[in-house]
Amino acid sequence: MDRLQWVVAGLVLLVAGISGWWFGGEPAEPPPVEISRAGDSASLTVHVAGAVAGPGLVVVSPGSRVADAVAAAGGLLESADPAGLNLAAPVVDGQQIVVQTIGAAGTPPVDDGRVRLNSATASDLEAIAGVGPVLAARIVAYRESNGPFTEVEDLLDVAGIGESKLEAMRDQVIVP
Repeated sequence: MDRLQWVVAGLVLLVAGISGWWFGGEPAEPPPVEISRAGDSASLTVHVAGAVAGPGLVVVSPGSRVADAVAAAGGLLESADPAGLNLAAPVVDGQQIVVQTIGAAGTPPVDDGRVRLNSATASDLEAIAGVGPVLAARIVAYRESNGPFTEVEDLLDVAGIGESKLEAMRDQVIVP
């Protein structure tokens, strides 16, 4: 091959390369972005710790209860003290459930006179000074529509409870 043929072959390859790059296909589409609002998730991740067979993170479906999360963690050990748990309480994403052992230091007393906000019925709530049937029903309705209380201060989100009423109730309630 003489020099002219090499130059022509090089130009042909150069033109082919540039056109392949220029016309070479459509730009890659970015992956679709899924936007989900809180509560729209197809699963909840819950941390189950303490006296269970397989402590750690478990994934449960929305609407699951504490009992479902404990079962997903392998169930209770023989040494577990389920009295400190409300197994019927709904779980929320990111919640931590700690299963105490029988006689463990720090195990909350089963009946210390305070009302457990996440398991109390409207009748139970009426035992709190300043809470009548209407406010008790509002507390239960709030808990059913928003999930379990995470701290006593969450009561401020219930219609009819302000700072002064919360302070009057604070020593009479507990959020386990």
